[in-house]
Formats: sequence, structure tokens, C-alpha cells
Amino acid sequence: MREKILKVLEGYDIDKIKIGTLGSHSALNILTGAKEEGFKTVCICRKRERIIYESFGVADEVVEVSDFRDLLKDDVQSWLIKNNVILIPHGSFNAYIGDLYKINVPFFGNRDLMIWETDRNKQRIWLESAGLKVPRRLKPEEIDRIAIVKYHGAMGGRGYFLTTDERDFYRKFEELKSRGIVKDLKDLEIQEYVVGANVYLSFFYSPMMDRVELISIDRRYEPVDGLGRIPASVQIKSNVTPTYTVIGNFPLVLRESLLVKVLESAKAVVDVSKEIAYPGMVGPFCLEAVFDDNAEMFVFEVSARIVAGTNVGIPNSPYSYILWGENMYMGRRIAREIRMAIESDALEEVIY
Repeated sequence: MREKILKVLEGYDIDKIKIGTLGSHSALNILTGAKEEGFKTVCICRKRERIIYESFGVADEVVEVSDFRDLLKDDVQSWLIKNNVILIPHGSFNAYIGDLYKINVPFFGNRDLMIWETDRNKQRIWLESAGLKVPRRLKPEEIDRIAIVKYHGAMGGRGYFLTTDERDFYRKFEELKSRGIVKDLKDLEIQEYVVGANVYLSFFYSPMMDRVELISIDRRYEPVDGLGRIPASVQIKSNVTPTYTVIGNFPLVLRESLLVKVLESAKAVVDVSKEIAYPGMVGPFCLEAVFDDNAEMFVFEVSARIVAGTNVGIPNSPYSYILWGENMYMGRRIAREIRMAIESDALEEVIY
């Protein structure tokens, strides 16, 4: 597949490269960064979201589609290829399109690894191979502690729930199933719930500079956070069960000593990525982790592309500013890498 994409890239006018993405998730981040690095931008968006990208003026051209899956249509892809567009994938590519191998437009990044991230079994293999601590995986009959139930793919936390035993698990599962939020037991993973501070660590691996960069850190704002506003007596009587659907993100700075484990973990994940999916990690990735009472780091998820939490890092985070000495955030870092690859006549090294 990669050879096919690189063949398409050979037909591009390198002096007229444009950067494009779906109008969703982190498009403002991506397109703003591209414009700061001097690229023309293309936003593929639905009519209902068009107002966002026109209001902020980040898209030089808008390709309006009725559905994100229209990106799979030959005429849309032909237009993008004719206009020398490099696509920057984000979570909506996995959530709404699915089969990334049907997209013939060059991607920045590694679409094989994006497929890996949609399968929690493969994620666990990847993280364990990197030597990281991961939460214990449970079967329904093994639930004897607080557990969190998750689903495969980029669902933004939708449908996640906590449970304490097998009976409670099946009750909540059937309720969500009846509401159409989940479909089947095989689509979920039950993990031991590690009590601690959740952090979302966003990195960038640069093939041009051969280094891992910590770009920003954030934590999520979810409906479950609203439980703290409801007295315990009311919670018990109302049987409130809010989900973990992501509403927004907060920027975060870690205690400096914890950065040792953070950076070691990121480098190990990149090393293993080169073994499981050539050429390995390219560009942005995220480790979703929790630090327990002993400051032990458990990683429960890896995303092999830009995550929405990096939006809090515009125009910079403390980490990206210290590293670059200028305003730098994930969207701009992506565009900077593409610029560096073009100038080094090595664009094929960052494209799939």
C-alpha cells in the first residue's frame, strides 16, 4: 500500500504542496499550523461545520461533502491529488471513515499504526512490548474491583462506564446496548480502574531530526466530572451514571521528576513501532496514562496521530516553547516537519 501512495506522491508538484484535513477534531489546529508555515490549506467538511472554518479563516479552499465518508469517493480523491494535497489524519478519520487503505491521497504519518490503535488487543501488545505498565485486563466473571469498560476505536470516551462486579457490568452493558451506544461484548475491553491522576501526553517523532519531542500535556473534561457537584445522597437515590464522553481539555504541567518516565516511555513506544509497522512512528502520537498514589505510571492507550487535547497547546505549551524557543504547537509542528522534508528532498520519509 505504501508503495502505491509513494507512486501518487511522485506526480505531485512539490512547490505547490497543500495541507488538508477533515473539518473536525483538530482541524483548526492543523490548518492554522500549516498556514503559519506558509502552506495553502484545504478543509474537507460537511455543510453544518463549514461555518467554523470560514469564521476562523483557516481554510484557503473548502471541499464540501455531505458525509465524511465521501472522502472515499473517486472524484473527491482525484481533486485532492490534482491539487497536491497531503492529508493530516486525526481521530475522525478512524471514527467516521474506517478503512484508511481506501484513501489514495498521501497521508502525513503511518496509517498502519492508525489501524493498530483501533484494536485494543494490538494496543496492549504494542505497549507491553515497549515495557510499559498497563492496567490489568479482566473478564466479566473476574471483576472483583473497580473496572472501566471501553470500546475499540476512536469514540472519544462515548459509552465508557465503571463497574464493580459481574452483575453490575451486565446491567449497565444491556442498558447502553438498548440505547444503541454499544453493540456487542466482543467490541469492548474491561480494564482494572487504576485510581490516580489521568494525563494525556502528546509527542512528536521527527524522522527528519530523529528525535522524540514532548509537545504538550492535557487532561480531559468529561460529564463524569460533574458528579462532584451532586451530593452523594442524591447520587445514590437517582442512580446517576454519566459517561466519559470528552467535552473538552485542560492544559497540564507535570511535576518535573515524572518527565523521566514520560520520555523513556515515548521513546520505547517509537522503537517498537518501527518493528510492528514500517517505517514506524511518523509525527504526532499520544500516550494516555494515569499516575497512581506512588507516582507509578500506567499507560492505558496509545494514539498514532494528533489528538484533540493538543488544541490546548496553541500557540505553545511550556514544553514546546522550551524545546523550540518560539511558538510551537502540534499543527505547526506537523507543517514544520513537512517543510523540512521538502527542503531535504525527503518527503517520502514522512508520507504513507
